[in-house]
Amino acid sequence: MEEQDMPKDIYDVVIIGGGPAGFTAGIYAARSKLRTILLEGSSTVSQITVTDIIENYPGVPETSGFDLLDAMKRQAGGFGLAVAQETVSALKAQVQDDFSRWIVETEKRRYAALAVIVATGASWRRIGVPGEEEFIGRGVSFCATCDGPFYKNRAVAVVGGGDTALQEALFLTKFASSVTVIHRRERLRATAILQERASANPKINFAWNAVVQEIRGDQTVRSLVLQDLKEGPVREIAVDGVFIFIGLEPVTAVVKDIVRCDERGYIVTGDDMKTSAPGIFACGDCRKKSLRQVITACGDGATAAHGVQLYVDEVQGRSYGAWRSP
Repeated sequence: MEEQDMPKDIYDVVIIGGGPAGFTAGIYAARSKLRTILLEGSSTVSQITVTDIIENYPGVPETSGFDLLDAMKRQAGGFGLAVAQETVSALKAQVQDDFSRWIVETEKRRYAALAVIVATGASWRRIGVPGEEEFIGRGVSFCATCDGPFYKNRAVAVVGGGDTALQEALFLTKFASSVTVIHRRERLRATAILQERASANPKINFAWNAVVQEIRGDQTVRSLVLQDLKEGPVREIAVDGVFIFIGLEPVTAVVKDIVRCDERGYIVTGDDMKTSAPGIFACGDCRKKSLRQVITACGDGATAAHGVQLYVDEVQGRSYGAWRSP
């Protein structure tokens, strides 16, 4: 393929999403001199920003999610990554001047790019019970770091049994008088060290084999109705707030009709982060994978940027194979 001169208004890559995956992709893409812009919209705000303590990121003994992401942003900016605070509303394929491109639409403008990296992440799953939506912001929360200080010397509950649920429960003990962890099974899914810390904390108690049936209150949350899945009885416990951490839902609506997704909506990729659509790559929590952690998101982002570099070089006729002697 002969080398092509690309129009000046076309980006090599547009990155959708501003979490660890997106900004790592931005660092690698900008450092490789790809013309890159990252779109950080309100619907793709990273969950890491509300994580109080991160202690398993290699080389960083302990930091907050906000500080770690802020360092990534500053590092990416140092390599010249352009960032816009815009929410992507649509993604469309376009063929013009004999080559394909992707059109990324936001509420403000349209961006043309040879490639797109989808790093839209995931959002917290809802329980789906009466009172949940009604009391969001008035006792129902998905962020202990954000709302924990409002519950000084008050009783709260945490719904969930994974790492995030226990991390947030431990954080809430700094403020709350008591924290009831509600889990639908007899044992937790969280890592051993978090289970040990939670079990040893005198402010934390557990409601095993229980699910929330209803969230009750007046102006704010006052109680939870729990059902015992093993014995059957229903009981009501008094709490002033409930923090819900029962898993994630992928934020993939903008691409679900363009790339292959699994039954839960996660984007299916290869090890190289390629999706089923040419020129679209996915990384981080929005893709189908076995482990969703900051470090795996960063690895995904670096791999996606490398894949984009190879793809863009091939589209522009600058791939390594094109330069080899015959």
